[in-house]
Amino acid sequence: MKFPNEQELKALREQYPAGTFIRLKHMEDPYAPVPPGTVGEVALIDDDGNIHMKWQNGSSLALIEGVDDFEIISGRNGDSGN
Repeated sequence: MKFPNEQELKALREQYPAGTFIRLKHMEDPYAPVPPGTVGEVALIDDDGNIHMKWQNGSSLALIEGVDDFEIISGRNGDSGN
């Protein structure tokens, strides 16, 4: 696994600041993945580049950019407004 350098960490933290709502499309976790379609809020990005989440199903499993498939959504409580 490649760990991000300081510049890459800064870019990740700017792209996914705490409070950003994300909808999961697919998670690469064979043991306990968060179900597709679950919405969560970014809590923080650690020094390894893991995107720590507060999922609406109660999970706190982190996302890994470039491994997991997800999208940023907007609106209150993750509602896209559509």
